[in-house]
Amino acid sequence: MAPPRNRRPGFSRRAQYGLFLTYVGAISGALIGAVLLLLSAFNPPAFAALRRTVAEVTTPVSSGMAWAAAGVSGVPSAVGSYFTVHGENARLRKQLAAEQQLVSRAQTLIRENGKLRGLLKLRDVGSEIVVTARLVNSSATSTRRYATLNAGSWQGVQHGQPVREPAGLVGQVVEAGPNTARVLLIVDAESIVPVRRTRDGVPAIAAGRGDGMIEIRSAGAAAMIFRPGDAFVTSGTGGIFPPDVPVAHVIKPGRDIAVAEPEANPSTLDFAVVQPSFLPPPPPPAPAPTAGASTTPAASPAAP
Repeated sequence: MAPPRNRRPGFSRRAQYGLFLTYVGAISGALIGAVLLLLSAFNPPAFAALRRTVAEVTTPVSSGMAWAAAGVSGVPSAVGSYFTVHGENARLRKQLAAEQQLVSRAQTLIRENGKLRGLLKLRDVGSEIVVTARLVNSSATSTRRYATLNAGSWQGVQHGQPVREPAGLVGQVVEAGPNTARVLLIVDAESIVPVRRTRDGVPAIAAGRGDGMIEIRSAGAAAMIFRPGDAFVTSGTGGIFPPDVPVAHVIKPGRDIAVAEPEANPSTLDFAVVQPSFLPPPPPPAPAPTAGASTTPAASPAAP
């Protein structure tokens, strides 16, 4: 059968429909444009109302498309900013670690400087110093409060000598070995130190409580009122502790008895000074002569 003569080889029906719709769209657009042109020329208010309506409909669509376009265009810059911020964060972390090392080193130097200043103060405590020794340990949590010095009788340390540091009194030597000594701290319950108040010289007794604090008791018959901040120093009474060594300051008000905080904290000390007793002990009594001993000189032998 011969093909029809009106058939166009290579031209599909879909292409024909597409061409037809293109013509229809072009003609429709031309008609709409002509209508709008006539409307704008002969009825401007109606054309303005139509224009506003179209603007209200198309504005959200235009805004959404503009937002999407801005987001897509900002992707490269966002990626670049991410890598830039990541690198800057790594650099800042490295710088922070280096600065923390510097701060730690500075704190170590400050502590060492404080220790050296403390040693200089220990040198200036007084001319009468038996020895400057290290506090190797202290019982900070026991009911009895003792400390150990790395100096003993070979260095001149004796029983009863006071021990102090630049801030104040630490305690008293109770045992002395060849190279070590045991110190009874002033916060121990068995420790009693005669003191006086600095602002008026009123005498009192500083007794340890065993809990790291000191109890200040009135030493006179009259009532004694304590106020926070009252400072107490050794009075020299008893002949053991030299006068005017800081001991404690009151932290709670009281009448006749008050709680005070010691000026020296043995748990934070490195070095301490051992001093001789304020009044040297009396010399031992001379031995009494034995009964029945002859006091007359022996007779000289007779001459031949």
